Amino acid sequence: MTTTQHLAGRIALVTGGGRGIGRSISEHLASHGAAVAVNYRRDADAAAEVVAAIEASGGRAAAYAASVDDADAMASMVEAITADLGPVDLLVCNAGIASRGQSVADTDPVELVRVINTHAVGAHHAARLVLPGMRQAARGDIVMISSVAAHTHGANGAPYSMGKAALESLAYTLAKEELPNGIHVNIVAPGLVETDMGVRLARAVYGKREMDDLRELDSQFPFGRVCQPDDIANVVTFLCSDAAGYVTGQRIVVDGGAGSFRS
Repeated sequence: MTTTQHLAGRIALVTGGGRGIGRSISEHLASHGAAVAVNYRRDADAAAEVVAAIEASGGRAAAYAASVDDADAMASMVEAITADLGPVDLLVCNAGIASRGQSVADTDPVELVRVINTHAVGAHHAARLVLPGMRQAARGDIVMISSVAAHTHGANGAPYSMGKAALESLAYTLAKEELPNGIHVNIVAPGLVETDMGVRLARAVYGKREMDDLRELDSQFPFGRVCQPDDIANVVTFLCSDAAGYVTGQRIVVDGGAGSFRS
């Protein structure tokens, strides 16, 4: 564990915390002293691996199953986290799914609703449920993991872009509403990140359905590499620290300055 325990005493909930960006965020927050509730929807083994890794490093964590778009399941989960760890005062809304890379004309309406519900409605559920306890804390933090897709609006990705845009609207609204309660609300918007979902998104953007290794795109990205989950986790950890004590309502793009996916 790092010796910089500036999140000691904090209780964090990371939705989609068992894989990809969420796993890195969970481990970073724990390494700085937070107790971490690792939320997952289906992959219990991955969540258990994250918890085991955190505990092996001397941290505190537990895994909790709930689909973020299920209001009742989320309410039960937050109740369990509060009983086990304490009231959540640090929420990272990271859970997300990729869209299928279809044009608007060809998109299944069921897919549209599923993607928007996961990204935006699920974040609304999570924030609504933790706010009563967070308002009682000395400090509260909510970080929404968005995407450059919310401002690049690439073709063949409307459900994903719409979901992230709605997520950001929620964040900006919350930042205004909760400022009097000492709660910081910020957005982190990655570009392409080397994760399983990143591979699926890249396949849709680049039309390379056979691509499995994003590192083959390294030469096309800033600093000679595709963004890594730790790059995102480092920014999230900063936003929840005293170093960002006067930062709220902000959107930080983490894409190496690329501006958008490159082809």
